[in-house]
Amino acid sequence: MKVLVTGAGGFAGAAVARRLAATGHRVRASVRRPRGDRPAGVHDLVAADLERAELAPLTADMDAVVHLAYRAHAPRDPDAAFRDAHAEATRRLAESAARASVRRFVFVSSVKAQGESTGGKPLAEHGPAAPETPYGRSKLEAERVLAEAVAGSATTATVLRPPLIYGPGARGAFRALLRLCDTPLPLPLGGLVENRRGLLGLGNLCAAIERALAVPEPVPGVYLLSDGEDLSTADLVRRLRRHLGRRAPCFPVPAAVLRALLRAAGRVDVERRLLGSLEVDSGRFRRAFRWTPPFSVDEGLAETAEAWTGRRSPHVGAAPDSRVREGDAPDPSRPAHTGR
Repeated sequence: MKVLVTGAGGFAGAAVARRLAATGHRVRASVRRPRGDRPAGVHDLVAADLERAELAPLTADMDAVVHLAYRAHAPRDPDAAFRDAHAEATRRLAESAARASVRRFVFVSSVKAQGESTGGKPLAEHGPAAPETPYGRSKLEAERVLAEAVAGSATTATVLRPPLIYGPGARGAFRALLRLCDTPLPLPLGGLVENRRGLLGLGNLCAAIERALAVPEPVPGVYLLSDGEDLSTADLVRRLRRHLGRRAPCFPVPAAVLRALLRAAGRVDVERRLLGSLEVDSGRFRRAFRWTPPFSVDEGLAETAEAWTGRRSPHVGAAPDSRVREGDAPDPSRPAHTGR
């Protein structure tokens, strides 16, 4: 299959491009600015600004589009910046794909399009979408303009809403957590056992996208996606420290104390990530695509830790893996367990 992967210069996009190329797809990779070598196996590497460039050459002759390009930060006028980077770019790309009769359009959105927190009940697709941030609002708008752009065309849109994606080479919040956990000192996080947050390993993201492309007929709709095991902050930190080889214990400090300290420091964003819950029910995707995540959380965290400490290359999906788990057949969707 000829597949366009946007955002192929990023953490997730590069991994997806490598994985699809390794499993036999002919990949055209789109990046905003070329940096260094093209992802392994990629046939075409194209520099294009999705907000402004002529996109017909990108989508021409493609069987599928996997849209991972996104903007992570917008210090000035975030509503406008995120709207342009997500909604406007997605609209233009989807319209170009529809004109080119691209059959499948897989858009990697975000759980933030649906919400930022849960109160003991996991998010599910049938629940209300109530984004709380400019980023989340722009992702939800992108989902809506995508549906409008492909309506009545030969293009079928599949939208994936992942939570925090982690893996070798992870950036942002997860990189900061790795740095925090990779210390010989005890951490005051042992008491954060009441919250639960969903995660998605990079290998499972690659496998899910590959599965979405592999089903005989495109499957439309919006789907939450996760590893399937929601962790408390204390449990996540404990597992990460074990995989990093850090044996110092985490001692319990009451959540109320940490919350007060973080709010006093103006770090409400950190408070939400460390103390809040964001549980994810990804059962709908598993049923619709007859898919089981090929990697457990511990497998994903172990590879992330190995890459962080320099024991493994941070490249994901370099070669196919012959192992298939029940529920995946006939799709060989398990990515290589190398550098994930």
